[in-house]
Amino acid sequence: MPDTRGHRGPDPRDQLAFDPSAWPRLREAVADLSWLLGHGYAEPSALKLVGDRLALTERQRAAVRRCACSDDALARRIRHGRSVDDLRGRQICIDGFNVLTTLETALGGGVVLSSRDGCYRDVASVHGTYRKVEETRPALLLLGEFLAGLEAGPALWYLDSPVSNSGRLKVEILRTAELRSWVWQVELVFNPDSILAASAEIAATADSVILDRCESWVNLARAVIEATVPGAFVVDLGRAGSLPEGCD
Repeated sequence: MPDTRGHRGPDPRDQLAFDPSAWPRLREAVADLSWLLGHGYAEPSALKLVGDRLALTERQRAAVRRCACSDDALARRIRHGRSVDDLRGRQICIDGFNVLTTLETALGGGVVLSSRDGCYRDVASVHGTYRKVEETRPALLLLGEFLAGLEAGPALWYLDSPVSNSGRLKVEILRTAELRSWVWQVELVFNPDSILAASAEIAATADSVILDRCESWVNLARAVIEATVPGAFVVDLGRAGSLPEGCD
């Protein structure tokens, strides 16, 4: 059955799955999975082991997987993280679907995960199809106004060309930028991960594949949500270490 929802809001299962009473168990799961990943366990088998032991639902397991990372990965992400203030006068490369869907989720009242590395993530990333929702334009405006307030340089968006409706989203992004006279470009590419991981510019993303390879990154979705969406449904599953000032 096609998804016809008009909002990036909460899943019907989320009220129970992410009730604050479940947070200690979910944090334990994130810590356990992170330890296993750091000791060479494959993610699928490690997640099953942790999920079965703590009797986690499918939705909870997805959240734990997105929040966990090994100690080595965490240390690298901390070293390469930058403050949003570092964007002043500099071009920023935006992992389009990654950042936008998290902002849409926050605006729609859906679950936003505060992960071990400090990044904000939504529970389910885009797979195959992107659907514009009522939160899309407001999310773009919040992001653009935030970057304008920082006096950030031009923004170069990367969208996954294989994802359905990526072309329509490109038009929406450019239309929004034109209305506000923001200097934005949008590139449709087969694999944004490889481009962002190799870029010399600061990457705005919470994608683990990029974070573990890129020269520098910024926690943009979290910064925008904390500044402009005070009522966001943030589920704090904890993190170790500390990020550079302004990254959290």
